[in-house]
Amino acid sequence: MSFALEWLDLREPADHAARDPSLLDAAAAFLMAAEAPLVVDLGAGSGSTLRAFGARVAGARWRLVDRDRALLGAAAARAGAETVEADLRAVDSLPLAGARLVTASALLDLVSAAWVERLAGLLAADVSLYAALSYDGTVIWEPALREDAAVLAAFNAHQRGDKGFGPALGPDAGRHLAQVLEERGFAVATAASPWQLGPEQWQLQAALAEGIGAAAVESGVVAGGWVQARREAAMAGVSSCIVGHLDVLALPVGARRQSKTTSVSSP
Repeated sequence: MSFALEWLDLREPADHAARDPSLLDAAAAFLMAAEAPLVVDLGAGSGSTLRAFGARVAGARWRLVDRDRALLGAAAARAGAETVEADLRAVDSLPLAGARLVTASALLDLVSAAWVERLAGLLAADVSLYAALSYDGTVIWEPALREDAAVLAAFNAHQRGDKGFGPALGPDAGRHLAQVLEERGFAVATAASPWQLGPEQWQLQAALAEGIGAAAVESGVVAGGWVQARREAAMAGVSSCIVGHLDVLALPVGARRQSKTTSVSSP
């Protein structure tokens, strides 16, 4: 599946603010311990992960991989990095050769357990994996609405449907990835990376409500009134929202491990 450039641009500031800084720094430190290292970014879209690392990895080479040619064109125009158009479903054919760090952001909740396990099996012993912003099933709105719980349950059920990779891990993605990589001997650290959207991010809140509502409808829940109420509250500047995510960093055994685990508590 693919996403509109407008949606990716709208969410990018929230994504960058949400990423756990300790895991981002640890991934960058591991990468830059090698000379002219290569990052392979899977599901790169317009290159948001590259921009998130920023000056931390000055001098690193990037290979941005996505199936969407238009998004890769935008990424190349913005960053000048190498781009590879590839079908991400064909995990055995992903262009991982030469990578020191493999990254994926807001991707693994769309793929299947089998896909994650196969990717883990392809990682060389000296390669690190940094997977950020995997949705964890948590959405908390203020002010609350009576329909919130039913809409969220329907949305989470939809997240586990087939997105082109087989039955999606959805909210279980980050935890499953961490378990798989630990079983393969990696030193794994996880950290919560929630979106924390205030009234000033009303446009993202409104777009999020529309997307959640559409998914809930596909799961059989009538959500039109809920979407309208959420949009109106966002546009009036009286709502806020927390969306839970999990960041995962897997370092090779023997590499310096930096671990930090946090959680989002309900208000």
